[in-house]
Amino acid sequence: MKVAVFDTKSYDKQSLEQYQNMEDIVFKFFEAKLTADTARLAKGYDAVCVFVNDTVDDKVIAKLAKYGVKAIALRCAGYNNVNLEVAREHDIKVVRVPAYSPYAVAEHAMAMLLTSVRRIHKAYIRTRDYNFSLEGMTGFDLHGKTIGIVGTGKIGRVFIDICNGFGMNVIAYDKYPAKDSGINYVSLEELFSSSDIISLHCPLTDESYHMIDDEAIDIMKKGVIIVNTSRGALIDADSLLAGIKDRKIGGACLDVYEEEADVFYADKSGHILSDDTLARLISMPNVIVTSHQAFLTKEALNNIAETTFINLKAVKDGAELVNEVRI
Repeated sequence: MKVAVFDTKSYDKQSLEQYQNMEDIVFKFFEAKLTADTARLAKGYDAVCVFVNDTVDDKVIAKLAKYGVKAIALRCAGYNNVNLEVAREHDIKVVRVPAYSPYAVAEHAMAMLLTSVRRIHKAYIRTRDYNFSLEGMTGFDLHGKTIGIVGTGKIGRVFIDICNGFGMNVIAYDKYPAKDSGINYVSLEELFSSSDIISLHCPLTDESYHMIDDEAIDIMKKGVIIVNTSRGALIDADSLLAGIKDRKIGGACLDVYEEEADVFYADKSGHILSDDTLARLISMPNVIVTSHQAFLTKEALNNIAETTFINLKAVKDGAELVNEVRI
């Protein structure tokens, strides 16, 4: 089986190369993202391996089918960038990595939150200039604060455990509540209105798109902190920016961004950022942006590579596709 790996970074290549030529699976690594223009690179390959910002829409899938591609292997949990209906029409299997390391993402969410509320990023910059003043560095205790968790899958529940360890009051919302979990579920409206901190751990769907918008922000507490390590489009970025400017939102920790595809994972330090909303968010003193790196731990990369290999082997062998994405 020949597999074209798109949007390859050094860490992707290193983890997947452990499985090179095993079980007659051969990887070819491409730095380019998968798009309608780059789909031609998949000609002659049996499968493509893609990541969160690759484009796998109807046009791309039609080209992949024309080139003989039989499977799309996502090396991530989310699949909102894949047109599943068109893939099914062309009999192309879609498989994913449903759980690579919930600890990696949950721990990153807490790291961002602590960095924000205790001004650690500002302290780092100050002390490098030998400025040891504490003016403007006052934070607040997480202990006793109410945190609203949206989404109680594996990542959400690990994050809940972390928050419980800090002595926080945890409330949660999930369209499909976990039975007998002991989690204090409330309505989404109550979560928005009652939480000092809101952390998003849910998938992006038509229903959750722009979950946080002007209307949602209006009912939130003044000074609320919003953390997003899931998918950027859960938040209307323009509404978030307006909420920050109006002093309604006290801070934002963003590992993902709605229009990140052409920005994240690339060095843009020598360029003018054309996305005005992102540029303004980054300029805000109470906003922390990381470049979709919550997943990036050694353990997670190894798990992603292993599950991706298992998924591809199952496709090659005609075995049961445990991690197939179905509609």
